[in-house]
Amino acid sequence: MKVRQNIEIVSGGQTGADRAALDFAIAHGIPHRGWCPKNRRAEDGPIPAEYSLRETPSTHYAQRTEWNVRDSDATLIITIKPTVTGGTRLTQALATRCGKPVLHISRDQDFAAHAQVRTFLDQHNVRVLNVAGPRASQEPEIAMFVQTVLEEALLD
Repeated sequence: MKVRQNIEIVSGGQTGADRAALDFAIAHGIPHRGWCPKNRRAEDGPIPAEYSLRETPSTHYAQRTEWNVRDSDATLIITIKPTVTGGTRLTQALATRCGKPVLHISRDQDFAAHAQVRTFLDQHNVRVLNVAGPRASQEPEIAMFVQTVLEEALLD
């Protein structure tokens, strides 16, 4: 399978949705980058060096979130549940505040997610996509769903 369009994946390196997006990029030769908290902080310890992430000056997740939204053309939020909470809700609010396009896809609500994502990317001419969502401890099935959505949306 080849990548459908020229795209770069940005994510923050947290367990769950972030890492699934980065793993997808690495597996398919898609450029990836992003900001992570100082000391590569994540819920399971330091973020592995295999992820091409730069550290923010702060250990707080909010700065990483804001900088990844800022440095992307658009944000794709992927969740299992139909509502966003915590840091995922902050991501959505920051994208809105920055005037950046944002799309929320939920496994429990959206059945043609890949079509929605393709339309969103085309409508906004997205080349740098911030992918965000809950951490693994909040939604243990999120990584598999993120991989499925990205495969169906970005690969031909």
